[in-house]
Amino acid sequence: MYRRTLLTTAFAAPALIAARRATAQAEGPAGYRVTYFDAQTPGSGRVGSRDITSAGDGTFWFCGQSNGTLNKLDPRTGTVTPTRLGEGSAPHGVILGPDGGLWVTDGGQNGIVRVDPRDARVQVWKLPANFPDTNLNTGVFDARGTYWFTGQNGIYGRFVPATERMHVWEAPRGRGAYGITRTPQGGIWYVSLAGNHLAQIEDLDTARVRIVEPPTPGQGARRVWSDTQGRLWISEWNSGNVSVHDPRDQSWRAWKLPGERPRCYSVWVDPSDKVWLTDFPANSIVRFDPLNESFLAFPSDRANANVRQMDGIAGEAWGGESGTDRIVRIQYGL
Repeated sequence: MYRRTLLTTAFAAPALIAARRATAQAEGPAGYRVTYFDAQTPGSGRVGSRDITSAGDGTFWFCGQSNGTLNKLDPRTGTVTPTRLGEGSAPHGVILGPDGGLWVTDGGQNGIVRVDPRDARVQVWKLPANFPDTNLNTGVFDARGTYWFTGQNGIYGRFVPATERMHVWEAPRGRGAYGITRTPQGGIWYVSLAGNHLAQIEDLDTARVRIVEPPTPGQGARRVWSDTQGRLWISEWNSGNVSVHDPRDQSWRAWKLPGERPRCYSVWVDPSDKVWLTDFPANSIVRFDPLNESFLAFPSDRANANVRQMDGIAGEAWGGESGTDRIVRIQYGL
């Protein structure tokens, strides 16, 4: 068990300049509209726009992994407002917390970061000194308001904002802990890319982990997202599959993405339980409908888009093109 003192860095204003950026639209299938937003601002350099989340007020926040920023995008104007997170920052994942703050896993600072959307105040909680290089990945809140997170170098942990108490554990089977999700039933699950498995934190008090073996060996489970029924959808990087595990009956199913050599990076399940994925070799976002088992592709209009993770709201799927420094929105049901 480890406890760390709160480290706070406050910025009176964003360290970079907000800018209104032009947007561009591309043709999509009937019923869909694709829009691209420039993630760069004056003086920002390479942004590395990646994981994104909705703030619930019409704006979206995304990580700038290359320049150590968390960025607010207002899609109504195209305005991007960046906030620097600290020396050496390299943010990976971001989610909206139950307190209204933006919570970030920051691999560069080896810490958990909170940004207040009202005044851009930045707080940083470093991981314990005996876990100096965890390669922090993603986080999620449980129903009690505890923040759970993963690190690819072989850790998982939790942080309790109310007490500023942090615990970090070595992950079973070592390296690889990656995407993490919460089910509507309150379960906390993560996947291991290097360890090729699904895991449940089945006791939130003791943090005991239960390993669940996928049926495809060496699949490279990268991200995981729960649907409204509590089924766990997994993007498999090595196999190119999207798979689903239902904890209620322990069943598994898997589907290969279209194309010769797909590599499935991210997964997000929208409120209607349609599954959104990204395929790096195809340079494409892919929508999967589990009801008729069909795929619909949305190739980027620029090479090497590399959408790392998706999120969204009803009627809109969002992703960060880390390779082009753009944000992409796909409106559906039009």
